[in-house]
Amino acid sequence: MPRPKGLPKTGGKRKGSKNKHTIALEKAAGGTLPLDYMLKVMRNSKAKAELRAEMAKAAAPYVHARRAAEDGGGNTAPPMFYVTPNLESDDE
Repeated sequence: MPRPKGLPKTGGKRKGSKNKHTIALEKAAGGTLPLDYMLKVMRNSKAKAELRAEMAKAAAPYVHARRAAEDGGGNTAPPMFYVTPNLESDDE
């Protein structure tokens, strides 16, 4: 029998729980994921400044989104779409 409308979902996987793939990755990496390692080194005040900067550069794409392209007026430019011709079509 389906759940009545308006009743919140109960049961199922809890938010933030790890799936089998994530657990296997952590186990293979010795308990830490590469991103976690980069962030740990970056936040270590005893590490060399050059190493911390490199780790910050490497971790940034995984933590922060890139800005969208803008035109000269500061408006967000639409994404580019590439259209490939249909070579199997008989239309000319």
